[in-house]
Amino acid sequence: MLTNKDELKRMAAGAALDEVRSGMRLGLGTGSTAEHFLRGLAERIDEGSIAAIRCVATSNTIASLAASLEVPCLDFHQLPELDLSVDGADEIDPSLRLIKGHGGALLKEKIIAQASKRYIVIADDSKKVTRLGKCLLPVEVATFAAQPLRERFRAMGIDPSPRMAGREWFVTDEGHRIFDVTVPPDRDIADLVDQLRLIAGVVETGFFPNEADEAFIAGPGGIERLRR
Repeated sequence: MLTNKDELKRMAAGAALDEVRSGMRLGLGTGSTAEHFLRGLAERIDEGSIAAIRCVATSNTIASLAASLEVPCLDFHQLPELDLSVDGADEIDPSLRLIKGHGGALLKEKIIAQASKRYIVIADDSKKVTRLGKCLLPVEVATFAAQPLRERFRAMGIDPSPRMAGREWFVTDEGHRIFDVTVPPDRDIADLVDQLRLIAGVVETGFFPNEADEAFIAGPGGIERLRR
């Protein structure tokens, strides 16, 4: 029986790897669980059980790791349609709605998710929740509007915290900033996101309402497979 969280992440990644076939066009997610998937993919390519795949990475970090592992990655404009994408999640509710973006790659992750015929989420069982909003919701904003939006978010009662990288404000691959905001307990996350998306300067949020087709969730008893 597994209890170590890292081993559970590895187990979930392994289950998703079994869905990969030679010749596929793959989207590579960002985060610790997605890194297990990428490393496992590299091993299978090296041993010859998977061949002729092409990938698109959801972050510069993952693109660099893929290059170091000799996993072939292309730019999104070279591979705009994907057979399968595999990514982690920060929260997963019973309806397969997600909060993502704690790794800072939420915009690219959502673009890749929506470009995929099939989108699988992999996670350990600590990411399952009955209601989204236990963790903070990432909101990516244009740098030009960041400070005014901070005051506007405060007025909305969602307690915005700038995402930091050490002492500096974290900058996304696209040059944007991120606020991590609270989801008020008396509001459904979908309603809050609808309100946020009406505000000029909000680029994207980490709410993924219907992108996931399946989730492989690893717990002490094995893999739980959720389908939409």
